Amino acid sequence: MDPATIIGIIIAFAAMFAMLIMEGASPFSILLPAPMIFVFGATIAVAVASGTIKDLGVCIRGIPKALLGKKPKVAERIDKLVELAGVARAEGFLALESHAQGEEDPYFAAGLQSLADGVDGEALRQQLEDDIDTKAAADRVPAKFYTTMGAYAPTIGVIGTVVALTQALENLTEPERLGSMIAAAFVATLWGLVSSNLMWLPIGARLGRLSELEQQEMNVTMEGLLAIQEGSQPMLLQERLSSMVPSSELASKGGEKAEEPAPEGEPA
Repeated sequence: MDPATIIGIIIAFAAMFAMLIMEGASPFSILLPAPMIFVFGATIAVAVASGTIKDLGVCIRGIPKALLGKKPKVAERIDKLVELAGVARAEGFLALESHAQGEEDPYFAAGLQSLADGVDGEALRQQLEDDIDTKAAADRVPAKFYTTMGAYAPTIGVIGTVVALTQALENLTEPERLGSMIAAAFVATLWGLVSSNLMWLPIGARLGRLSELEQQEMNVTMEGLLAIQEGSQPMLLQERLSSMVPSSELASKGGEKAEEPAPEGEPA
């Protein structure tokens, strides 16, 4: 689990409420049900209106992924591909079938099974590229949904403020209530901006980033499987696949690579 989004959102809200307290205001002064219901309800409604009902279900299922999603372990995938390259060279492609059956990742398992079935290189590449394209298209739906909510929320907040100010101006005969009504009106604008920048846009960006990392792992897997089919040597495959991934991703597994020992007779 990578809790970056949860931690970031909590810290952002904590900073906002800390500012209110340090300014001598009560945090409850902005927790007004009416503007919050309007801003959150209308934002979700217009986002749904911009897509389909089926998109809504996909996007709701995307929230746990955004908050608790796991970052793909590309380094481990490279190690696995290098290991399987050795298996294929020693025992043949048919030996990969047992590994495909025990693989949890459907994309990796399908690629291994295709190798075991003797699918030619061009057909295998087309199959794997199509799967990546389909994955990218599916991931864009929830990411775009939350980004769209982030775009709508500030304007909806302004609409709520205008409606509330209209109500306030109708009560000019009660000046003792005017100040509190105007302050409450601007809470709608506040929650439009807060929900956009502290919730919806970060969630949309997070889903987009996780999709990028997953596609990176799929591309590494594709190139590894095609190299195995070509009979690539394990060590050469290791170097080739490692060059496709940022060094920070490779170093995340077990720390930095150990330094090679200095040649005999030279200082380490």
